[in-house]
Amino acid sequence: MAPAVAQPAAAARKLTSPQTSALYAVILFLIVLSAQQVNRATLASSKALTIVGGFIGALLFLLALTFFSNMQEAMGARSGWGVVFLSLFIATVAAASVHGVCATTCILFSAGLLFEVQRVSAAAYPSADAKKKN
Repeated sequence: MAPAVAQPAAAARKLTSPQTSALYAVILFLIVLSAQQVNRATLASSKALTIVGGFIGALLFLLALTFFSNMQEAMGARSGWGVVFLSLFIATVAAASVHGVCATTCILFSAGLLFEVQRVSAAAYPSADAKKKN
């Protein structure tokens, strides 16, 4: 019997395809949205919980952005600001169905998440301009 050959760490760590990532994002989006809507009376019951409801809306924004971006990548198109605003609109409507303050805090938390996603993306995928500066 031949000995098992160890694969390099990079080959063993395989990234998911855009289609799989989009599927995971939409499933998680539906789970989080369902949980938010089931608990909407609780989330609207106090000031602190309305802020939590806004953060849940921001998570919906992140999941919707992941879904739309991965679907566009799978189709060979580039994602742009349209996907960001569509995702923000969907998340804000979902948060507004809980409480008006949830919608406002959803927009604020989403802006923070978008900044962090852009920062991580820039670090993970440096552009040609950033390579020329170094």
